[in-house]
Amino acid sequence: MNIAREIVNRQREFLEKGVAGLKPLTMVQVAEVVGVHETTVSRAVSGKYMQTPRGIFEMKYFFTAGIQTAAGDGMSNTSVKDMIAEIFRGEDTASLYPIRKLLKCLKKRASSSRVAPLPSIEPSSTFTVHLRKVY
Repeated sequence: MNIAREIVNRQREFLEKGVAGLKPLTMVQVAEVVGVHETTVSRAVSGKYMQTPRGIFEMKYFFTAGIQTAAGDGMSNTSVKDMIAEIFRGEDTASLYPIRKLLKCLKKRASSSRVAPLPSIEPSSTFTVHLRKVY
């Protein structure tokens, strides 16, 4: 029960904003606060689900790696993937997607999300249809 409370405390922004609010969280962080070993946390959340205002999620869903934002906050990999998927949702899947256009969209969203500077990518490249992963 303490483990679930700590997950809710750490992921409160997810409960309010959805995937965009998901923060990086490790089992070690929860274990330290609750006062148990990380393997205890792993066993406690294994095969268990949590009902939230955003739906029902496996408890392991809330443990995710992430990146550091420019403001020093963390942003989960799941949030970044969701941001990229949102960019591609309205696009024509049969055509090439210029990297310049993707970088422009990501930089715009990153600045509003205070994400750390993006890595440099060759602007003359394109994302071909067969390389685009559909989730």
